[in-house]
Amino acid sequence: MYIKKILLLLVLLGLVIGGFFAYKVYDAVFSPNTDFNNEEAFVYIPTGANIQDVSRLLSPLLKDTGSFVQIAERKGYASNIKGGKYSIKKGMGNNDIVNSLRSKNIPVKVSFNNQETLADLAGRISSQIEPDSLTLLKVLGDSEFYSANGFNGDNRIAMFIPNSYEFFWNTSAEKFRDRMLKEYNRFWNEERRGKAKALGLTPNEVVSLASIVHKETAKVDERPRVAGVYLNRIRKNIKLQADPTVIFALKKYTGNFDTIIKRVLYKDLEIDSPYNTYKYAGIPPGPITMPDISAIEAVLNPENHGYYYFVANVENFGYHKFAKTLAQHNRNKAQYVRWINSQNINR
Repeated sequence: MYIKKILLLLVLLGLVIGGFFAYKVYDAVFSPNTDFNNEEAFVYIPTGANIQDVSRLLSPLLKDTGSFVQIAERKGYASNIKGGKYSIKKGMGNNDIVNSLRSKNIPVKVSFNNQETLADLAGRISSQIEPDSLTLLKVLGDSEFYSANGFNGDNRIAMFIPNSYEFFWNTSAEKFRDRMLKEYNRFWNEERRGKAKALGLTPNEVVSLASIVHKETAKVDERPRVAGVYLNRIRKNIKLQADPTVIFALKKYTGNFDTIIKRVLYKDLEIDSPYNTYKYAGIPPGPITMPDISAIEAVLNPENHGYYYFVANVENFGYHKFAKTLAQHNRNKAQYVRWINSQNINR
């Protein structure tokens, strides 16, 4: 009888201990382990991270990183970590957290516009995906890649069509660049190439002209009219005489693209640069910025008119006054010069 009591006590003790351990296991696996107030938190896991790296990244978000590591190791996640952006929902247990980190890499929106140089683009993109700006710049500056795909040192920024794109955060610099080429080819479909050909231009020339249109006016509704002016001048073999090209030439000459130039001076028009459209006829050898799609479409679908000149409209800021004759343009220009002098804008 005494032995039976001991055995019963041992069984009960075993059940208590087993139940305790079962509870601890259940608690470690399924009980909520998040420690943030929002409904959702995001974690960015770098390429090549180990479980210690992940634990450090999760530390501000979890109540107990130790139990997370234990479950991550038991589920095999610790030896199969993949970089990316991941979501953790409020109230998740370690099991769900590991499952989320293992299988739900969330895409990010990557956007850029109007970058004048590849260095500017690299800086912009590095703030949105994993590669740093130096890595991106090295890859984006690969001249052999551009040469193999129909670009050169002057027009290579034409390959980048400003827009919003979906990428995984851990996308490599090479994959970003290759994706941009695919997007360029997708954008320049048969219809757009046909329109460019009808204008006597290549796609890259269209982008170069569109970059001038983009710089001349921020008003999307005015861009087809501005594009029409430049195309009229090209047909008549008249120099484009676009101030933004002179500003770009000055920036390129000094190497300082952060320079702010509000007024082009007569002496600036003498700079010897293929981008100076006061000195050289035709379209510059490459874009002076990455133009918006609206500017590209404006060149492909220009307004049909008889204008050859335009100048800023001081009576309707942001827009321009257009003229068919030089005499009319000079009257419009005189009004603009009086205004800019009154504002003491000398540079």
